[in-house]
Amino acid sequence: MEVTNTFVAIKANVDGAPEESDFELKTESFSLVVKPGCKDVIIKNLYVSIDPYQINRMKTISDSQTTSAFATNIEPGEVIDAYGVGKVIASGNPEFEKGDYVVGLLSWGEYCTYNGPFLNKLDPMGLPLSYYVGALGLSGLTAYAGFFEICKPKKGEKVFVSAASGSVGNMVGQYAKQLGCYVVGCAGSSKKVKLLKEKLGFDEVFNYKEETDLNLALKRYFPDGIDIYFDNVGAEMLEAAILNMNLHGRIAVCGVISEYTDSGKRAIPDMLNVIYKRITIRGFLAGDHMSLFPEFFSTTIDHLKTTKMHVLEDVSFGLESVPSAFVGLFRGYNVGKRIVQVSND
Repeated sequence: MEVTNTFVAIKANVDGAPEESDFELKTESFSLVVKPGCKDVIIKNLYVSIDPYQINRMKTISDSQTTSAFATNIEPGEVIDAYGVGKVIASGNPEFEKGDYVVGLLSWGEYCTYNGPFLNKLDPMGLPLSYYVGALGLSGLTAYAGFFEICKPKKGEKVFVSAASGSVGNMVGQYAKQLGCYVVGCAGSSKKVKLLKEKLGFDEVFNYKEETDLNLALKRYFPDGIDIYFDNVGAEMLEAAILNMNLHGRIAVCGVISEYTDSGKRAIPDMLNVIYKRITIRGFLAGDHMSLFPEFFSTTIDHLKTTKMHVLEDVSFGLESVPSAFVGLFRGYNVGKRIVQVSND
């Protein structure tokens, strides 16, 4: 049986700030039958992740394309793979049966075929399927691994999180509060500031757009210095954080969204501070820490079920909303994890 599969593609490489006009909806003939002897798994996509790092895959060239298996280049017109949750339509793989929920590498399309290692059967355990795209997926793992494995936090330490209302930042702040840290975040609107303080329990949050001097802003919120900085932004924010770090401060660099679409914007850190304060700065990818997934998953499930942590999601419906959802990431429109619901279960 064949159907028409609709998917999202880029028209040409995207080397600046993305626009909705950079994308198009395409169609292809798609078989819902697995060929005899083939181990393909045919999946109906339900929820797919919208992530900033995808912009680096869309560029004509980017260092990320040659250093990470998850960030290889995307060719114009081709199907774009993305993390998500789906339902098995047919399977030649004995590990998966028709009707199973699965989570892993799917696509920005209605259907996809997968025959690789990065796909797992999913038991929703009564929680929304969308949780497994973000808070209980790679965004959550990124926050967990970056904070606990890279930053090695201790109770009572002072933590700064940039882009704190984003998919990773909000989780880092909540993990830090559960540990007993003093947590300050920054965000780009008064609505986000209020949400982070009142719902997620951040000690302080400031609107970086209202600050004329980030260095002075951080001195105000961290009069005794910063022990841990979780960086999602880069550029001037990283520079200011370094100026305010304590001895043996740790910086986990998860993303540099302010630099992704502006080739002229780069951090110029005060390296004397880095040397004499013995600051550790480490970039990382979630894929480097998959061994932590069981620990992360169990801990986070417990926190969610006891309402010690909350899920922030920004869900839109239909493949046609993928371009606007993606572009919105670079304009600060999202609150929490940006997800597109491709279809109903």
